[in-house]
Amino acid sequence: MTKTILAVDDSRSLRQMVTYSLASAGYEVTEAVDGRDGWEKSQIQTFNLVLTDQNMPQLDGLGLIRALRATDVYRTTPILMLTTESSDEMKMMGRQAGATGWLVKPFDPQKLIDVVKKVIGDPND
Repeated sequence: MTKTILAVDDSRSLRQMVTYSLASAGYEVTEAVDGRDGWEKSQIQTFNLVLTDQNMPQLDGLGLIRALRATDVYRTTPILMLTTESSDEMKMMGRQAGATGWLVKPFDPQKLIDVVKKVIGDPND
C-alpha cells in the first residue's frame, strides 16, 4: 500500500512542487490550501505524514499541528514543517507544538524526498 502524505501550504506553486517531487518518488500526495483545509482533509483520510507551512490564512501550521496532536489518530504521526521561518524561537515553538522536523524553503526536492524516506520509509514499504 502506497504511503500517503498531506501537503498543506497556501502557495499553489509550492504545493505543486512538493506534490511533483514526492509523487515522482512514489508517494501519494493530497494537497490542502491552508491549515483549516488540511484539518478537514485529515479527518476524512488518515495520512502517514503531514507536511505543513507555518504562515497561512485560516489556521497556521502550529495551530494545525496542535489540533492534529490532540487526536488519537495523529498523536504519533510524523509532522514536518516546511516553511520560510527559520529562527530558533520558531523551531522551539514547532517542537513544543509537536513537529517532528523542520525544513526551510526554498527546498531541494531530493533533500525533501530523503527526509521523507528517513521519517516514513520508502513509498511502498
